[in-house]
Amino acid sequence: MSQSGKFIVIEGIEGAGKSSAIAIVEKLLAAQGINFVKTREPGGTPLAESLRTLVKSPDLQESLTPECELLLMYASRSQLVHNVIKPALNDGKWVIGDRHDLSSRAYQGGGRNMDDAILDSLADITLKGFKPDLTLYLDIDPKIGLQRAANRGELDRIEQEKIDFFYRVRDKYKSFAERDDSILVIDASQDMAKVHADIEAQLRNYLQNIG
Repeated sequence: MSQSGKFIVIEGIEGAGKSSAIAIVEKLLAAQGINFVKTREPGGTPLAESLRTLVKSPDLQESLTPECELLLMYASRSQLVHNVIKPALNDGKWVIGDRHDLSSRAYQGGGRNMDDAILDSLADITLKGFKPDLTLYLDIDPKIGLQRAANRGELDRIEQEKIDFFYRVRDKYKSFAERDDSILVIDASQDMAKVHADIEAQLRNYLQNIG
């Protein structure tokens, strides 16, 4: 097994099952004796968590412009990468990320219809080519995912967007997955046991290939 740290990210729209997927990854890595830390975006540091509150709160006193939302996402990501993720990887730990840059590409690039060139520029400034080693994208029809999310309780500001927003998000996720071999698609509309089995199979295959 390789001793260098790896960065594994779980992506998907609301209700896709990211939390349970992360639990599967945790269990498998622990069984392999791999030390890891978990992160979430936006958030993961004290400053980044404050930005998360701003971005997700449905009770803001003013509307958040798409440009402001985008910049807050990358500001939060910059703090997390430089203060948590890279130090952990440099220590040989693995990092399990609940969202990363692909979320901005999907939500702000797809959902908000922002130009990819703008996101490329911000990513160049904040990430400087840094990217996950493996991304598991949980794909699900937004109608199903949002119903699951609504069943969990109150929806945050972004979760309250119209359904067309989430179809644009999904389309952007899929377009990136089609051209990046490090992004693996999991059919999250299946029975939960099958979804978990697929996640475990993909991760075991990844571990075997880098071992």
